[in-house]
Amino acid sequence: MYGTIFMLALKEIRRHLMRSFLTTLGIIIGVAAVITMVTLGKGATADIEEQISSLGSNVLIIFPIQDEQNVWRPFEAEDIVAVREQVAGVKAVAGSVNKDVTAVFNGQDWSTRVEGVSNEFMEARSIKIAEGRGFTAQEEASGDNVCIVGQTVLEEIFTTGSSPLGEQMRLDGVSCRVIGVTESRGLGGGGGQDENNSVLMPIKNVQRRFIGNDDINNFAVAYDAGVDSATMQAAIVDLLRERRYLLDGQDNNFDVIDTAEINETVSSTVGTMTLIVSAIAGISLVVGGVGIMNIMLVSVTERTREIGIRMAIGARAKEVRRQFLTEAVVLCCFGGLVGIILAFALSVSLSSAFGLPFAFDPFINLLSFGISALIGMVFGYFPARRAAALDPIEALRHE
Repeated sequence: MYGTIFMLALKEIRRHLMRSFLTTLGIIIGVAAVITMVTLGKGATADIEEQISSLGSNVLIIFPIQDEQNVWRPFEAEDIVAVREQVAGVKAVAGSVNKDVTAVFNGQDWSTRVEGVSNEFMEARSIKIAEGRGFTAQEEASGDNVCIVGQTVLEEIFTTGSSPLGEQMRLDGVSCRVIGVTESRGLGGGGGQDENNSVLMPIKNVQRRFIGNDDINNFAVAYDAGVDSATMQAAIVDLLRERRYLLDGQDNNFDVIDTAEINETVSSTVGTMTLIVSAIAGISLVVGGVGIMNIMLVSVTERTREIGIRMAIGARAKEVRRQFLTEAVVLCCFGGLVGIILAFALSVSLSSAFGLPFAFDPFINLLSFGISALIGMVFGYFPARRAAALDPIEALRHE
């Protein structure tokens, strides 16, 4: 019986194919919009999380800021040692310095940034080596002229397809031998700067050849996953306030960035925005449902005589109701299916256009299809009930 009702519903939809398509347009647009927004939102979240991961996971980044007298006071090497020795739960802590320079190789020049770091700093910031190696203990201790280039520098001044390892390049007149290439680090620095556009050298070398002093611009603290971030921050802040001779009531002349908090905040914000936009887009699903109800009411009026004939030859009210309800559900399911296909195409193209990963979510697709069927049942019930309530005699007289 259900198979027969389904086939009758399909036959009736095919009789008015254009009208059926236009009727489901609201459902198609609603489903496509919701799925596309959620997919792009998930892609944006994944992309941001990847960018933030370039800062490292479970990492605090501490950098100096201007105090009340607009004085900028850098850190000292002893601050690094104090954090390592006096704060519990620290896995790695290391400082870095940086300076904007011009990289030159084989007649090509490129504006980049030299960063003075150590292997411990690269471990704390989760900087991986894609090719070559990191610094040896001897190179770090003596501040040798060796360097590790980022992906952007590699693409801009080195020959495509050839290895830069062993090549000599210049940074503002300072020659260095390339010993490695970092993996892609994304955007993670201050101001959203390209972390791939950098050249890493031993920190002693950069302090001596580029900066001219032993100051530390910033330092990173990697801590155990089981340690509470707030507790770790409080311990470091108390220690640095003591070492920088800050009195009670004075503002900190340094700031602390917690990558875990950034990740959580950004993910929450993007998720909330995605939910709001999806809810707005979902309004078109309600509009589509109203359109379905309107057309089904028109269909009941058009087929009043047909309904009378069915009832006259033995069809019961519940069977008539079931038939019209099935037509409404099939229409909505058709719209939901087309909407899913359209959403897939839009998500792929927009993700590519915006440079976002395509984050396909089977759950939201199945949920959207289920909501489409639910809308068919909700908005199709009133027309179906109206058809089932027709008086057979009056229906037969209808012209």
